[in-house]
Amino acid sequence: MAARCTLDRHVDAARRFNRFYTQRIGALHEGLLDSPFPLTEARVLYELGVRRETTASRLAQDLDIDSGYLSRILRGFGDRGLVDKARSPDDGRQSLLRLSPQGREAFAGIDARSRQEMGAMLGALQETDRERLSRAFATIEGVFGNRGDGRVPYVLRPPQPGDMGWIVHRHGALYAQDYGWDETFEGLVAGIVAEFVQTCDPKAERCWIAEMDGAVVGSVFVVRASDGVAKLRLLLVEPHVRGLGIGGRLIDECVRFARRVGYRKMTLWTQSMLVAARHLYEQAGFTLVDSAPHRSFGKDLVGETWDLPLTSG
Repeated sequence: MAARCTLDRHVDAARRFNRFYTQRIGALHEGLLDSPFPLTEARVLYELGVRRETTASRLAQDLDIDSGYLSRILRGFGDRGLVDKARSPDDGRQSLLRLSPQGREAFAGIDARSRQEMGAMLGALQETDRERLSRAFATIEGVFGNRGDGRVPYVLRPPQPGDMGWIVHRHGALYAQDYGWDETFEGLVAGIVAEFVQTCDPKAERCWIAEMDGAVVGSVFVVRASDGVAKLRLLLVEPHVRGLGIGGRLIDECVRFARRVGYRKMTLWTQSMLVAARHLYEQAGFTLVDSAPHRSFGKDLVGETWDLPLTSG
């Protein structure tokens, strides 16, 4: 009986929070963010906007939405000229979906208004309160990410004090351990991190930290290479958590951010012997555009440049 009462208390608290938060962000309005799209349609439009292309089956799986309901939404998007379809080269039964220019315009409007409203909401708070909220969001995402299916929950969050030192230390230690690279690599990483801390433009550059059970397990950066080109840097995932999808998720966040802020291309520099990382880049749509031998970090290496176009056409 006591356990049941405790559960009921937690259920009441969760429902109370849901009512408060949905009202606070305007999720119950007929059109989300003053758009012609109700909540579910806006979410589908958003997912199409942050992905280069996808399939209806993948969307239904990722959004946990009924495939028939999703089909009706996509049919409506097609009738309004928001979505383009093309037959998948890998499976003729599937269609690849991507937003049309008109769809991208609709997505950009919703995305901008969402950021503006959330920025106004959080901007009214003290920095200490924003940090508390970020930690609370990470806790909620981590708890509900463990659905009993064998996956270990992790969260991606902005960097906190101490994280930059961790990035430098773990790059130096892991690459020395796994590949025998010398201290000049750690020095290179330290320089990249220091430049980011001192000159970061948050509108065009970001860092994400992967955290699991309170411990940092991964990181990645997006920095400006030029006005139209973003650079992905310092992707790292701790060995004991590889295989959980953290590396791919970190790359996806970089690509989504770069697309949203208007970069035309994303580029990166890696080494030919980093096979696992190269596979992740290839999965994300990057292609190898250049390679050249060089002597660095006490080793003879082959450096590679990989590019990803972020705009269609």
